[in-house]
Amino acid sequence: MEDGELHATAASLRRAAVGLARRLRDERTAEAPGRLALSLLGHLRRHGAMTAGELAAAEHLQPQSITRALASLEEGGLVRRSRDAGDRRRHLIVLTDLGAEALTDQVRGGDARLAEAMSRALTPEECRVLGVAADLIERLLADHPDGPQPRRSRKPDVT
Repeated sequence: MEDGELHATAASLRRAAVGLARRLRDERTAEAPGRLALSLLGHLRRHGAMTAGELAAAEHLQPQSITRALASLEEGGLVRRSRDAGDRRRHLIVLTDLGAEALTDQVRGGDARLAEAMSRALTPEECRVLGVAADLIERLLADHPDGPQPRRSRKPDVT
């Protein structure tokens, strides 16, 4: 593929990814946690208990930038703070069962709405092509130090 075509494909992919992210965000219910809150819950689901500083670093933010989101999550019972057993000066943010359930509900809801839209707008073959494209995108992301690991199966991802 020539450089011009490669750059055009990259631009098209970026626009599509941004548009898809916007659509999924816009379809969330009003009472759903916000984007940052859902991202924080996802980090806790994938990595276990973390400090506020570790969560902020994972989001590429300053710790004070996530204070309000963490306070809201804690107030809603989605996370709780606990002392680190190894260092009593540190507080860990822990995902609660309610937080894990809220995250799962949001992810499943978004997946269901997207699957419904795909079934209306695309042929089964086009849906399979999107599955291949999703795997390729995950491979691209896995090449980045902060990216997810490639999936090994087509089971629903709830994080």
